[in-house]
Amino acid sequence: MNAPMEMSETEVLRLKLEVLRQEHRDLDGAIHALEQSGRADQLTLKRLKKQKLLLKDRIARIEDILTPDIIA
Repeated sequence: MNAPMEMSETEVLRLKLEVLRQEHRDLDGAIHALEQSGRADQLTLKRLKKQKLLLKDRIARIEDILTPDIIA
């Protein structure tokens, strides 16, 4: 009666995509706050920006998987 609800691969990818987007927004906010503080450590900023770019790449890969190729 209480069968576990399983998610499809697409649902899992959509959930992961939303989590990555939230992480990306959080990093953007952290970077902005550090830059505005005037006391930003350049190495820390560089690392955060690199992490943000990596997240952006992961988001793009998942979006490519979820969006079917349309041949016109």
